[in-house]
Amino acid sequence: MSFFSKQIDKRIAVYQRELIETHYREVENMYRQMRGWRHDYRNHIQTMKAYAATENWEAIKSYLDLLDEDLTTVDAVIKTGNPMTDAILNSKISLAKSKGIEVVADAHIPVKLKSSEIDLCCIIGNLFDNAIEASVKLPEDKRLIRVYMDMKNTQLYISFTNFTASKKLKKEGGLFRSTKGEGHGFGLVRIDAIVERLDGYISRNSEDGAFTTEILLPQV
Repeated sequence: MSFFSKQIDKRIAVYQRELIETHYREVENMYRQMRGWRHDYRNHIQTMKAYAATENWEAIKSYLDLLDEDLTTVDAVIKTGNPMTDAILNSKISLAKSKGIEVVADAHIPVKLKSSEIDLCCIIGNLFDNAIEASVKLPEDKRLIRVYMDMKNTQLYISFTNFTASKKLKKEGGLFRSTKGEGHGFGLVRIDAIVERLDGYISRNSEDGAFTTEILLPQV
C-alpha cells in the first residue's frame, strides 16, 4: 500500500470515529431531553392535584393552557415525510439548540426518493455539522441556521444557510477553506463526491457574513 493510500485510510478512519462520537453526543442529548420531560410531567400532575384539592378550577384551566402552549413548542419537530430525513434533521436541530443556536427549518419531501437514505443522511449531517461549527463562534444572539428542503419538479432541493464570524470565506482548490483541524475537511469532500455520483448540482456562496450551500439531486 502506498504512503498516499495509507494517509487516505487514516483520514477516513479519523472521520468515521468523529462521526460516531458526534452521533453519540446527539443521542445522549435527546435522552437527556426525554428524561427532563418525564420529570416535568410528574411535577405538572402534582401541581394540578394540588389545585384540584382546593377546587381551584380557574388555576387548573390556566395551567392547562400553559401546558398546551409548551407541548406545542415541544412537538415542533420537523416532519418531512421521509423517516430518515426526519431522524437526522431533528437530531441535528436538537444538538444545535443545545449549543444556543436557533434553527429555522422548512422541509417537505412528499415523494419516495431515489437517493439512498445513507447518502441523504451523510449530506444533511455534514451540512449541519459545518453550520453548527461556524455558528458557535458567534455571540448567541447572532447564531442562526436556516434549512429549506423541497421538491423542485423531479429534483430534491436542499439549502443550508448559516452566519459566520468572517465576512467572506476564501476558496482553495474549488472548495471554501475549512477552519477545522486535520481530517475534518473530509466532510466537504464527501458531500461533493455524493452529489457528483448522483448527477446532482452543488453551489456554495459566502457573502456578508452568511454562508449558503444549495444542492439539487435528481430523483428520476
